[in-house]
Amino acid sequence: MFRISQFIRELDHPAPAGPRRNPPGPVVIWNLIRRCNLTCKHCYSISADTDFAGELSTEEVFRVMDDLKAFRVPVLILSGGEPLLRPDLFDVARRAKAMGFYVGLSTNGTLIDAGNIGRIAEIGFDYVGVSLDGIGATHDRFRRMPGAFDASMAGIRLCRERGLKVGVRYTMTEDNAHDLPALLRLVEDEGIHKFYFSHLNYAGRGNKYRADDAHHQTTRQAMDLLFDTCLERERRGLPHEFVTGNNDADGVYLLHWVAKRFPQHASRTVLRLLQWGGNASGVNVANIDNLGTVHPDTMWWHEALGNVRERSFSAIWSDLSNPLMAGLRAHPRKLGGRCGQCAYLDICNGSSRVRAGQITGDVWAEDPACYLSDEEIGLAPGAAGERVRTTPFIPLRRAAAHTVNP
Repeated sequence: MFRISQFIRELDHPAPAGPRRNPPGPVVIWNLIRRCNLTCKHCYSISADTDFAGELSTEEVFRVMDDLKAFRVPVLILSGGEPLLRPDLFDVARRAKAMGFYVGLSTNGTLIDAGNIGRIAEIGFDYVGVSLDGIGATHDRFRRMPGAFDASMAGIRLCRERGLKVGVRYTMTEDNAHDLPALLRLVEDEGIHKFYFSHLNYAGRGNKYRADDAHHQTTRQAMDLLFDTCLERERRGLPHEFVTGNNDADGVYLLHWVAKRFPQHASRTVLRLLQWGGNASGVNVANIDNLGTVHPDTMWWHEALGNVRERSFSAIWSDLSNPLMAGLRAHPRKLGGRCGQCAYLDICNGSSRVRAGQITGDVWAEDPACYLSDEEIGLAPGAAGERVRTTPFIPLRRAAAHTVNP
């Protein structure tokens, strides 16, 4: 996850960059149930409105939670399918809160209503994330249910009225990019403080629609709009939190944006971006699916690391005999193509290995959704037409070697 707001905020309120700090354990996104009342176009879990056999029991979930706590996992994001369809969701969430986890609820929002908002509020979820794919008919088309937008907005408003921190998640493709400006206006008008922009990752049902993925120029325009909107709201003193996910090239693109708009802050921004470190799949982000299988993150359901019914999560996550996990933990990752040659690999960390694997069959190939030009990542055409390294506009080694005063 790339927290735009933190970087934008420091343009006006700079602070010295400290050393990179990894969390004590990974954030765990837990798909407690695969059943969902919707069949969204880009669903990574390919959920449907039917029961799926073999899902973890309440007792099994509690046992895994004990192991996660002992392994110092700080955050549990309870997801699905639609987690509100799981009968014991509130028992799981209540226990997670009592154990001291930061607990998020990842929902489509359509099932939040007057009948259950009291229980949701009583749990005290630290965050409720609701997916919106556009305004009105655009959202309904992606969610394949008429009235889904209105139902999700009603759920968001109920959460907001109960004092819960609620945010909107949006996955952009060429089919809904036109609604991004309206969505940004909506979150301000509705008093929604968090906006999560997700790039399409080629997983699950989303892999079937990768031809609809946002073209590079559309993505650049979207990033410019996010950065400009974030800066404008920061300077108006509005509470806001803008984040992006599933394309860590966003960090390098922000560096170019800062260098053009605020060149005096470029070196400091480099240090902050190095501290962030880019893609964290298999490192600081983990996934457990509805059957108890562990994956490097939610987009890796086609790659199983082990199952919590057979081995503890802590044992699975610590086992680097798996070549995929060893490769994800390598620093720098051993990548090919443009990613391997990129001058800013220490910032991006190669972004999505899922997209690389789905397109080329090689998870260590270049990420096809990198929307930066060769010049922007420090490459130029050589005499024989091949790409060669050049001096990037801000050499990372030089920037990292100097302490930048605020």
